[in-house]
Amino acid sequence: MSLVELIGQADKRGLAASGLACLDRCVPLLGGDDEVLRPLWAGLADDAGAAEWGERLEQVRGKLGGEFGAADGGDGVPGAGGSGDCADSGEDEAVLLARRMLAAAPVERSAAGMRMWADACSVAALRIHRLLDPLKDAGDSVDARREGRTEGMSPLVAAELRRQITVLELLAGHGPAGLRPALEVSTEGRRVLRAVVSRRSRRRG
Repeated sequence: MSLVELIGQADKRGLAASGLACLDRCVPLLGGDDEVLRPLWAGLADDAGAAEWGERLEQVRGKLGGEFGAADGGDGVPGAGGSGDCADSGEDEAVLLARRMLAAAPVERSAAGMRMWADACSVAALRIHRLLDPLKDAGDSVDARREGRTEGMSPLVAAELRRQITVLELLAGHGPAGLRPALEVSTEGRRVLRAVVSRRSRRRG
């Protein structure tokens, strides 16, 4: 099943975990530590935590700093706007995409809102990995990758696609019990991206 199909079939918890996992892997671009999103992960384990999602989300935004909303993404949608909205370097564009992911996170955990966010975060996270991959991805767009056309994928993009699929499969197959392994998958991806960002920084230095 393609990533697009998995997102289309996911329930509300799976969608929230999918979007949150994409954001979690991109936290190094926002200057956050490895624990900054843990309160949101904890809230997904219990449906009673749904009422606290918005409050915890605002706390996360405060910790990561900056004003989130129209100033960061125009309409607040990850990946919105053309290349003219982005900064000159690939890493600056990646940071902007990560900020838009956080800005667009819905305050209420409705199925419709979470589905839109999960889908947008999926696209944004793949674009980020494509921008930061030292090897060129041969595909025309990340949409093709999400639909299952994976020929000529660069390593960083391929790994991110696998992680997105794995998170959705874990939640679909195991429900709340899939959250812990999904978090482990995301933690691994965050470490990879942090190392990539660190290497780029050293090269600039």
